Amino acid sequence: MIMHPLETAALLLSLKVSVVAVLFILPPGIAAGWLLARREFRGKALFDGLVHLPLVVPPVVIGYVLLYLFSPAGPLGGPIRDLTGLTVAFTWQGAALAAAIVAFPLLVRSVRLSVEAADPRLEQAARTLGKGPWQVFWRITLPLSAPGVLAGAVLAFARCLSEFGATITFVANLPGETRTIPIAIYSVLQTPGGEAAATRLSVLAVLLALVALLISEWLARRMRRQIGLADA
Repeated sequence: MIMHPLETAALLLSLKVSVVAVLFILPPGIAAGWLLARREFRGKALFDGLVHLPLVVPPVVIGYVLLYLFSPAGPLGGPIRDLTGLTVAFTWQGAALAAAIVAFPLLVRSVRLSVEAADPRLEQAARTLGKGPWQVFWRITLPLSAPGVLAGAVLAFARCLSEFGATITFVANLPGETRTIPIAIYSVLQTPGGEAAATRLSVLAVLLALVALLISEWLARRMRRQIGLADA
C-alpha cells in the first residue's frame, strides 16, 4: 500500500498527537483513578461525573469550549500568548489537548478498575510496617495496578488516534499542522477522486485501532491472571 506524502504526514502527526496526549493525561489520570477507587469524599459523585463528561458530551461541544478558552482572545489563550508567545488554537499542540480531554475518561476508568481490583490488605500491611502514603502507592498500589494502567493508556491512545469532532472544531484542518488521519479522511472525501486515498487511510486507521485494542486486551488479561494468582 503506497501512501501519498500528505497521507504519511497525517499518519505521523496522528501518532505524535496521540503520544503527547497520553503522556499529558497519564499523571492526572492515575491520580483521578486512584482517588475514585480508594477515597470517599464530599462531592465524589460530582467529580466522577465531571471526569466522565467527555464520554457523553458531543466532541464538537468540547472543541467549541476549547476554542473559546484558548483562542488568542480567549480567557486562557490570551494570557498564555502574552506570557509565552505560544498559541494553542490551530496548532498540533491544540490537537493533542483536544484528544487528551476526549480520551481522559477511558484512562481514568481503567485505572480505577485496576486499583479497585488490587488487594487493599497489602496496602494495609505496608502501612503497619511504617510505610507512608507515597511509599505505599509507589511500591504496592501502582505495581499491582500497572497492567490496568498500561491497558488504559493504550486504549486512550487508540481513542486519540480516532478523534475528529473536537479536533477539527478547535484547531481546524491545516495540512501538516492539524490534519490527523480522521481529518485527512474527511478532507479527501470532499475531493473528487479521493476515494482511493480515503480507503487507504481508513484501512490504516482500522489497523492501528485494532492493534491498540488487542494490546489493551492482552494487558487486561494479564492483570486478571496476576490478580487470580494473588488471590490464590
